[in-house]
Amino acid sequence: MLPPASRMRRGEEFAEAIRRGRRAGRPSLVVHFTASEGDETPIVGFVVSKAVGDAVTRNRVKRRLRHLMRARLHLLPRGSLLVVRANPPAASARSELLAADLDVALQRLMRRPRDGRS
Repeated sequence: MLPPASRMRRGEEFAEAIRRGRRAGRPSLVVHFTASEGDETPIVGFVVSKAVGDAVTRNRVKRRLRHLMRARLHLLPRGSLLVVRANPPAASARSELLAADLDVALQRLMRRPRDGRS
């Protein structure tokens, strides 16, 4: 479980991270990231559509992604917004593969310049 202060709940936060943020994709997931100059705790949200599977499968994927993000929350800068969107292969992916895809996507986003042009 993520700490309550780190959970994205408002639609505006999801929209801001997806529209204005940078994106890094992997076969099982896509990560949208936007950083601001705030001093708040980073906020993380998850999007798992019906394309991933039935309700049981979607909830399982969300739980696995939340667990993986909890261990990586310290990597995010203060005041940032992060949305993890699961692709259909996430439903059958092993936890090690999800973790590897998440790590690669986060590394790509953290080393890019802030303007997102390279």
